[in-house]
Amino acid sequence: MRRSSLLTVGCYALWLSLTAFGAVACAADAPGTNVIAIKAGKLVDVDAGRVLQNQVIVIDGERIVAVGAAASTAIPVGAKLIDLSGATVLPGLIDAHTHLTANPHEHGYAGLGTSDIRAALYGVRAARDTLNAGFTMVRNVGAEGFGDIALRDAINDGDTPGPRMLVSGYAIGILGGHCDNNLLPPEYHYVGAGVADGPWAARSKVREMAKYGADVIKICATGGVLSKGDDAGAQQYTLEEMQAIADEAHKLGRKVAAHAHGTSGIKDAIRAGIDSIEHASLIDDEGIRMAREKGTYLVMDIYDDDYILGEGEKAGILRESLEKERKLGQLQRDNFRKALAGGDRMAFGTDAGVYPHGDNAKQFYYMVKYGMTPMQAIQSATINAADLLGWKDRVGSIKAGKYADIIAVHDDAIQDVTALTKVAFVMKGGVVVKADAMR
Repeated sequence: MRRSSLLTVGCYALWLSLTAFGAVACAADAPGTNVIAIKAGKLVDVDAGRVLQNQVIVIDGERIVAVGAAASTAIPVGAKLIDLSGATVLPGLIDAHTHLTANPHEHGYAGLGTSDIRAALYGVRAARDTLNAGFTMVRNVGAEGFGDIALRDAINDGDTPGPRMLVSGYAIGILGGHCDNNLLPPEYHYVGAGVADGPWAARSKVREMAKYGADVIKICATGGVLSKGDDAGAQQYTLEEMQAIADEAHKLGRKVAAHAHGTSGIKDAIRAGIDSIEHASLIDDEGIRMAREKGTYLVMDIYDDDYILGEGEKAGILRESLEKERKLGQLQRDNFRKALAGGDRMAFGTDAGVYPHGDNAKQFYYMVKYGMTPMQAIQSATINAADLLGWKDRVGSIKAGKYADIIAVHDDAIQDVTALTKVAFVMKGGVVVKADAMR
């Protein structure tokens, strides 16, 4: 379904939910009529860190053309009106660490029977659930069979609903490391498609990912929690290898995200010029200082611990992985607080795919519990994440010229950030994709 059809469907959906936020009126769908005006009772201005009252957002096509006080902002004649005057309106949220083609109910050996094609088809549902949860953009950092690239292209072509996606293809790492698959015995001679040992092999693997459509490069600097046979804190890629990857990726116009739990791997990734550190569980004071001085983003998935320890065994997570998580989970949360206090830049990322897709916003509660204000947590998933992704000129705030990626919740998310787990209205690129009824 292409964009014009989606807009009509979205308007019709609004008619079916007249009680959602108040009056909703759609002008006749005359050719060329793409103007929408949203009345926002409370609008979260993430750039200024404040909440504005009684605002109007004017949208033409997929872009915002004007934002201002209702008393002084004219609504164009014939515009479709959406009344969110009883709601809190925010920019579409961004998750900078997802795995949309991963099934959270098939970890460990349970996932060996899933083909790359089946995983990509699973991603179709995950993309829809993620968008309906209010996340209008994601950075997908690791997928088998280039499934995330296929999913991104299907969404961009209008074949299936989903968030905007920046994707990495295969995650790159050492033989036997976190980015390899270590579940099969040696007689299968299986090596993961992202494996590359040595600086030049690593450069070549970056070029391969770029060739087949990757927007971003994902590497494994250290061991991981959910991989078999490695130590999550142990460094895997050397400084020389990471420097080669960062240099090659940056020459090709791609940023690099480094999976890194361990202290030395985190610091060598920062030294190498990696753009973001994922997880950062065992970051120390020196690493916090280095990240601040270099402007390296930290993307710390501090919700996962609850899901892994509560549901992981049923989902097939290995016993050794559960034990790793018991050792790391609370340390990561404590270090999140230290990194925040140390002034590090933080972007919202959840490792969706470890837990069910669509539950992304559950992490906001933990970010506030471990030191952020609700506004800071929201900024991490809007302007900060947009900056990390290199899309700050297009997404991340409700400003003229940016995509009309807009969500709304019934309650005040600045008073209670858990309101973001109950997103009732979602617009992506000027198209309404969700408009729930009032409770």
